[in-house]
Amino acid sequence: MCGMSQPTPNRSSASPPARPDASMSLLTHVMDHSLDEGYAEASARREADGTAGLPRSLKAKLGLAAGLVLAAMVVTLGAAEARFSAPVLAKERQELIDRVERADGRATGLERDIERLRANVADRQRAALEQHGGDQGQLVGLLSGATEVRGQGVKLVVDDAKGASAAGGGPRESAGFSDTGRLRDRDMQKIVNGLWQSGAEAVSINGQRLTALSAIRAAGDAILVDNRPLVPPYEVLAIGDKKRLGTAFQDSVDGQYLHVLQENYGIGSTLTAADDLRLPAASSLTVRTATAEEQQKGAS
Repeated sequence: MCGMSQPTPNRSSASPPARPDASMSLLTHVMDHSLDEGYAEASARREADGTAGLPRSLKAKLGLAAGLVLAAMVVTLGAAEARFSAPVLAKERQELIDRVERADGRATGLERDIERLRANVADRQRAALEQHGGDQGQLVGLLSGATEVRGQGVKLVVDDAKGASAAGGGPRESAGFSDTGRLRDRDMQKIVNGLWQSGAEAVSINGQRLTALSAIRAAGDAILVDNRPLVPPYEVLAIGDKKRLGTAFQDSVDGQYLHVLQENYGIGSTLTAADDLRLPAASSLTVRTATAEEQQKGAS
Protein backbone atom coordinates (compact mmCIF):
# COMPACT_ATOMS: atom_id res chain seq x y z
CA MET A 1 0.00 0.00 0.00
CA CYS A 2 2.94 2.20 0.56
CA GLY A 3 3.77 1.92 -3.03
CA MET A 4 0.43 3.14 -4.23
CA SER A 5 0.30 6.79 -5.36
CA GLN A 6 -2.13 9.50 -4.06
CA PRO A 7 -5.03 10.43 -6.38
CA THR A 8 -4.74 13.77 -8.06
CA PRO A 9 -7.66 16.22 -7.36
CA ASN A 10 -9.91 17.18 -10.24
CA ARG A 11 -9.30 20.87 -11.02
CA SER A 12 -12.26 21.18 -13.27
CA SER A 13 -14.78 20.61 -10.41
CA ALA A 14 -13.31 23.31 -8.04
CA SER A 15 -15.28 26.73 -7.46
CA PRO A 16 -13.97 29.83 -9.17
CA PRO A 17 -11.91 32.20 -7.11
CA ALA A 18 -13.87 35.07 -5.26
CA ARG A 19 -13.76 38.69 -6.50
CA PRO A 20 -11.42 41.01 -4.66
CA ASP A 21 -14.34 43.43 -3.63
CA ALA A 22 -16.69 40.66 -2.61
CA SER A 23 -16.08 41.40 1.07
CA MET A 24 -17.20 45.09 0.53
CA SER A 25 -20.64 44.33 -0.91
CA LEU A 26 -22.47 45.22 2.36
CA LEU A 27 -20.70 48.57 2.60
CA THR A 28 -21.47 49.24 -1.04
CA HIS A 29 -25.16 48.42 -0.46
CA VAL A 30 -25.31 50.77 2.51
CA MET A 31 -23.70 53.57 0.53
CA ASP A 32 -26.01 53.07 -2.43
CA HIS A 33 -29.15 52.77 -0.30
CA SER A 34 -28.58 55.21 2.61
CA LEU A 35 -32.35 55.68 3.26
CA ASP A 36 -34.46 52.72 4.21
CA GLU A 37 -37.35 51.95 1.91
CA GLY A 38 -39.88 52.41 4.74
CA TYR A 39 -38.57 55.87 5.58
CA ALA A 40 -38.49 56.81 1.94
CA GLU A 41 -42.07 55.71 1.51
CA ALA A 42 -43.18 57.68 4.58
CA SER A 43 -41.32 60.78 3.38
CA ALA A 44 -42.95 60.53 -0.02
CA ARG A 45 -46.36 60.20 1.59
CA ARG A 46 -45.79 63.33 3.74
CA GLU A 47 -44.71 65.29 0.69
CA ALA A 48 -47.84 64.20 -1.12
CA ASP A 49 -50.01 65.26 1.86
CA GLY A 50 -48.22 68.58 2.24
CA THR A 51 -47.02 67.78 5.78
CA ALA A 52 -43.37 67.37 4.96
CA GLY A 53 -40.89 69.23 7.07
CA LEU A 54 -40.90 69.49 10.85
CA PRO A 55 -42.80 66.97 12.98
CA ARG A 56 -46.34 67.83 14.08
CA SER A 57 -45.44 68.03 17.76
CA LEU A 58 -42.70 70.52 17.03
CA LYS A 59 -45.04 72.60 14.86
CA ALA A 60 -47.61 72.69 17.64
CA LYS A 61 -44.99 73.83 20.13
CA LEU A 62 -43.78 76.54 17.79
CA GLY A 63 -47.39 77.70 17.20
CA LEU A 64 -48.04 77.83 20.94
CA ALA A 65 -44.85 79.79 21.49
CA ALA A 66 -45.83 82.26 18.78
CA GLY A 67 -49.29 82.69 20.38
CA LEU A 68 -47.76 83.32 23.78
CA VAL A 69 -45.39 85.89 22.32
CA LEU A 70 -48.30 87.65 20.60
CA ALA A 71 -50.38 87.63 23.81
CA ALA A 72 -47.44 89.01 25.76
CA MET A 73 -47.08 91.81 23.23
CA VAL A 74 -50.79 92.66 23.47
CA VAL A 75 -50.69 92.71 27.28
CA THR A 76 -47.55 94.83 27.25
CA LEU A 77 -49.07 97.34 24.85
CA GLY A 78 -52.28 97.47 26.90
CA ALA A 79 -50.36 98.06 30.12
CA ALA A 80 -48.31 100.79 28.50
CA GLU A 81 -51.45 102.50 27.18
CA ALA A 82 -53.15 102.23 30.57
CA ARG A 83 -50.08 103.67 32.25
CA PHE A 84 -50.07 106.60 29.86
CA SER A 85 -53.84 107.24 30.20
CA ALA A 86 -54.02 106.75 34.00
CA PRO A 87 -52.84 110.28 34.87
CA VAL A 88 -55.44 111.77 32.51
CA LEU A 89 -58.27 109.74 34.04
CA ALA A 90 -57.11 110.52 37.57
CA LYS A 91 -57.01 114.22 36.73
CA GLU A 92 -60.53 114.18 35.28
CA ARG A 93 -61.84 112.25 38.29
CA GLN A 94 -60.26 114.72 40.72
CA GLU A 95 -61.72 117.65 38.78
CA LEU A 96 -65.18 116.07 38.99
CA ILE A 97 -64.77 115.50 42.75
CA ASP A 98 -63.71 119.12 43.21
CA ARG A 99 -66.77 120.35 41.28
CA VAL A 100 -69.11 118.23 43.41
CA GLU A 101 -67.49 119.44 46.62
CA ARG A 102 -67.76 123.07 45.54
CA ALA A 103 -71.42 122.60 44.63
CA ASP A 104 -72.08 120.96 48.01
CA GLY A 105 -70.36 123.84 49.75
CA ARG A 106 -72.48 126.40 47.90
CA ALA A 107 -75.66 124.45 48.69
CA THR A 108 -74.72 124.28 52.37
CA GLY A 109 -74.06 128.01 52.43
CA LEU A 110 -77.41 128.74 50.80
CA GLU A 111 -79.19 126.53 53.34
CA ARG A 112 -77.53 128.45 56.19
CA ASP A 113 -78.57 131.74 54.59
CA ILE A 114 -82.16 130.50 54.25
CA GLU A 115 -82.29 129.43 57.90
CA ARG A 116 -80.82 132.74 59.04
CA LEU A 117 -83.28 134.74 56.97
CA ARG A 118 -86.17 132.54 58.11
CA ALA A 119 -85.22 133.08 61.75
CA ASN A 120 -84.92 136.84 61.15
CA VAL A 121 -88.38 136.97 59.54
CA ALA A 122 -89.86 134.93 62.39
CA ASP A 123 -88.37 137.28 64.99
CA ARG A 124 -89.78 140.30 63.18
CA GLN A 125 -93.19 138.67 62.92
CA ARG A 126 -93.23 137.87 66.63
CA ALA A 127 -92.20 141.42 67.46
CA ALA A 128 -94.98 142.77 65.26
CA LEU A 129 -97.54 140.53 66.93
CA GLU A 130 -96.48 141.54 70.40
CA GLN A 131 -96.42 145.21 69.46
CA HIS A 132 -99.88 145.28 67.92
CA GLY A 133 -101.33 143.03 70.59
CA GLY A 134 -100.99 145.66 73.29
CA ASP A 135 -101.67 144.25 76.73
CA GLN A 136 -102.73 140.98 75.10
CA GLY A 137 -99.48 140.66 73.17
CA GLN A 138 -98.42 137.51 75.01
CA LEU A 139 -101.80 135.91 74.43
CA VAL A 140 -101.73 136.88 70.76
CA GLY A 141 -98.26 135.36 70.40
CA LEU A 142 -99.45 132.18 72.12
CA LEU A 143 -102.54 131.78 69.98
CA SER A 144 -100.72 132.55 66.76
CA GLY A 145 -97.85 130.17 67.54
CA ALA A 146 -95.29 132.98 67.48
CA THR A 147 -93.84 132.16 70.92
CA GLU A 148 -92.60 129.01 72.57
CA VAL A 149 -95.00 127.48 75.10
CA ARG A 150 -94.44 125.16 78.04
CA GLY A 151 -96.81 123.42 80.41
CA GLN A 152 -98.79 120.29 81.13
CA GLY A 153 -100.76 118.40 78.55
CA VAL A 154 -100.92 115.07 76.71
CA LYS A 155 -98.60 113.19 74.38
CA LEU A 156 -100.20 111.12 71.62
CA VAL A 157 -97.94 108.78 69.62
CA VAL A 158 -99.46 107.34 66.44
CA ASP A 159 -97.68 104.85 64.17
CA ASP A 160 -98.42 102.87 61.02
CA ALA A 161 -99.53 99.27 61.41
CA LYS A 162 -96.80 96.64 61.35
CA GLY A 163 -99.01 94.48 59.12
CA ALA A 164 -102.00 95.89 57.27
CA SER A 165 -105.15 93.98 58.23
CA ALA A 166 -108.38 95.27 56.76
CA ALA A 167 -111.47 94.02 58.57
CA GLY A 168 -113.89 95.50 56.04
CA GLY A 169 -116.63 98.06 56.35
CA GLY A 170 -114.38 100.67 57.96
CA PRO A 171 -114.21 104.40 57.29
CA ARG A 172 -110.97 104.15 55.34
CA GLU A 173 -112.36 101.76 52.75
CA SER A 174 -115.14 104.19 51.90
CA ALA A 175 -112.47 106.85 51.37
CA GLY A 176 -110.81 104.70 48.73
CA PHE A 177 -107.58 103.83 50.57
CA SER A 178 -105.91 100.62 49.42
CA ASP A 179 -103.24 100.49 52.14
CA THR A 180 -105.40 100.53 55.26
CA GLY A 181 -102.48 100.03 57.63
CA ARG A 182 -100.85 103.38 56.87
CA LEU A 183 -101.83 106.61 58.59
CA ARG A 184 -103.01 109.21 56.07
CA ASP A 185 -103.12 112.99 56.05
CA ARG A 186 -106.92 112.87 56.51
CA ASP A 187 -106.43 110.78 59.65
CA MET A 188 -103.94 113.28 61.04
CA GLN A 189 -106.32 116.14 60.31
CA LYS A 190 -109.06 114.44 62.32
CA ILE A 191 -106.68 113.76 65.23
CA VAL A 192 -105.47 117.37 65.40
CA ASN A 193 -108.97 118.81 65.07
CA GLY A 194 -110.13 116.51 67.86
CA LEU A 195 -107.38 117.80 70.16
CA TRP A 196 -108.27 121.42 69.37
CA GLN A 197 -111.94 120.77 70.07
CA SER A 198 -111.07 118.97 73.31
CA GLY A 199 -109.39 122.09 74.72
CA ALA A 200 -105.81 122.05 73.48
CA GLU A 201 -104.10 125.45 73.66
CA ALA A 202 -101.12 124.58 71.48
CA VAL A 203 -100.30 121.55 69.30
CA SER A 204 -97.15 120.29 67.58
CA ILE A 205 -96.40 117.25 65.42
CA ASN A 206 -92.88 115.85 65.43
CA GLY A 207 -91.55 119.17 66.69
CA GLN A 208 -93.47 121.34 64.19
CA ARG A 209 -95.79 123.85 65.80
CA LEU A 210 -99.28 124.13 64.34
CA THR A 211 -101.09 127.41 63.95
CA ALA A 212 -104.55 128.39 62.78
CA LEU A 213 -103.17 128.57 59.22
CA SER A 214 -101.19 125.30 59.23
CA ALA A 215 -101.98 122.84 56.46
CA ILE A 216 -101.78 119.06 56.75
CA ARG A 217 -101.52 117.52 53.30
CA ALA A 218 -100.08 114.46 51.57
CA ALA A 219 -97.37 113.99 48.93
CA GLY A 220 -97.54 110.39 47.85
CA ASP A 221 -97.40 108.31 51.03
CA ALA A 222 -95.80 111.11 53.11
CA ILE A 223 -97.73 113.46 55.39
CA LEU A 224 -96.77 117.12 55.10
CA VAL A 225 -97.21 119.82 57.73
CA ASP A 226 -96.67 123.26 56.22
CA ASN A 227 -94.93 121.55 53.27
CA ARG A 228 -92.51 119.71 55.55
CA PRO A 229 -92.61 115.90 55.49
CA LEU A 230 -93.22 113.87 58.62
CA VAL A 231 -91.68 110.49 59.40
CA PRO A 232 -93.55 107.90 61.51
CA PRO A 233 -94.00 107.39 64.37
CA TYR A 234 -95.90 110.66 64.75
CA GLU A 235 -95.57 112.37 68.13
CA VAL A 236 -98.41 114.80 68.74
CA LEU A 237 -97.99 117.11 71.75
CA ALA A 238 -100.89 119.19 73.06
CA ILE A 239 -100.71 121.79 75.84
CA GLY A 240 -103.75 121.92 78.15
CA ASP A 241 -105.31 120.37 81.24
CA LYS A 242 -103.74 116.91 81.15
CA LYS A 243 -106.69 115.19 82.84
CA ARG A 244 -109.57 116.84 81.07
CA LEU A 245 -107.86 117.07 77.69
CA GLY A 246 -107.05 113.36 77.43
CA THR A 247 -110.52 112.25 78.56
CA ALA A 248 -112.30 114.74 76.31
CA PHE A 249 -110.31 113.62 73.26
CA GLN A 250 -110.96 109.91 73.84
CA ASP A 251 -114.71 110.59 74.19
CA SER A 252 -114.86 112.81 71.10
CA VAL A 253 -115.86 111.68 67.62
CA ASP A 254 -112.30 112.03 66.36
CA GLY A 255 -110.96 110.07 69.32
CA GLN A 256 -113.40 107.26 68.51
CA TYR A 257 -112.25 107.43 64.89
CA LEU A 258 -108.66 106.84 66.02
CA HIS A 259 -109.89 103.93 68.14
CA VAL A 260 -111.51 102.37 65.04
CA LEU A 261 -108.23 102.70 63.13
CA GLN A 262 -106.44 100.97 65.95
CA GLU A 263 -108.92 98.12 66.32
CA ASN A 264 -109.69 97.41 62.66
CA TYR A 265 -106.47 98.28 60.85
CA GLY A 266 -103.70 97.79 63.40
CA ILE A 267 -102.60 101.43 63.56
CA GLY A 268 -100.85 101.95 66.88
CA SER A 269 -101.64 104.80 69.24
CA THR A 270 -100.77 105.61 72.86
CA LEU A 271 -102.08 108.58 74.84
CA THR A 272 -100.28 109.61 78.03
CA ALA A 273 -100.51 112.61 80.33
CA ALA A 274 -97.42 114.78 80.76
CA ASP A 275 -96.55 117.30 83.45
CA ASP A 276 -94.03 119.31 81.44
CA LEU A 277 -94.21 119.74 77.67
CA ARG A 278 -92.25 122.23 75.59
CA LEU A 279 -93.54 123.27 72.19
CA PRO A 280 -91.34 125.41 69.90
CA ALA A 281 -92.52 128.49 68.09
CA ALA A 282 -93.84 128.09 64.58
CA SER A 283 -91.12 128.21 61.96
CA SER A 284 -93.16 130.37 59.59
CA LEU A 285 -95.93 132.82 60.29
CA THR A 286 -98.22 134.90 58.15
CA VAL A 287 -98.83 138.23 59.83
CA ARG A 288 -102.23 139.72 59.16
CA THR A 289 -103.54 142.88 60.75
CA ALA A 290 -107.09 144.03 61.35
CA THR A 291 -108.26 147.51 62.16
CA ALA A 292 -111.48 148.16 64.08
CA GLU A 293 -113.85 150.65 62.54
CA GLU A 294 -114.39 153.88 64.46
CA GLN A 295 -117.56 153.92 66.42
CA GLN A 296 -120.14 156.09 64.78
CA LYS A 297 -121.15 159.23 66.55
CA GLY A 298 -124.22 158.92 68.63
CA ALA A 299 -124.00 155.16 68.75
CA SER A 300 -124.31 153.57 72.14
